Amino acid sequence: MDALEDNPARKFSEVEMKFFKMWWDEQNDSKKAQVKKLIANGQLEIINAGWSMHDEACPTYEDMINNHIIGHQWILEEFGVKPNIGWQIDPFGHSNTNARIFAEMGFDAWFFARLDYGDKEKRMNDQEMEFVWRPNAESLGTDTQILTHALYAHYSSPSNLNFDILDSDP
Repeated sequence: MDALEDNPARKFSEVEMKFFKMWWDEQNDSKKAQVKKLIANGQLEIINAGWSMHDEACPTYEDMINNHIIGHQWILEEFGVKPNIGWQIDPFGHSNTNARIFAEMGFDAWFFARLDYGDKEKRMNDQEMEFVWRPNAESLGTDTQILTHALYAHYSSPSNLNFDILDSDP
């Protein structure tokens, strides 16, 4: 938070509300005011905002929804914000269910990292890492859709943005 306050050009995205709340509960009033200011001016953005980042491969539909209800209620009550971006970089697999939930929650876009290596290779070759996912299009049409982006470098920054790794070149 101090690094954000020191440089207004910096931005940070917070994803999982359980961990953020654990930190938040330990902060004094001054730090909480600083954080609220950073959220209000857009330097600290709350995205996804589930209580945790749920797995997409095996939870029930209800569990996926409840996870977000808990996180979204907390940030709405505490900060008065509603997230509009989905961020699922570590679940093992992605499903029409998750795309549908995120679209119906009003998310504008969804970013994820893990996808089948063959699918990723084809998407990279065809320049289709960004696409509009229309889950259950045969029954829902285009009313439920979400701009989707599969990350190019998995969890990592693009190779030209590895600012946190020491560069051995002079």
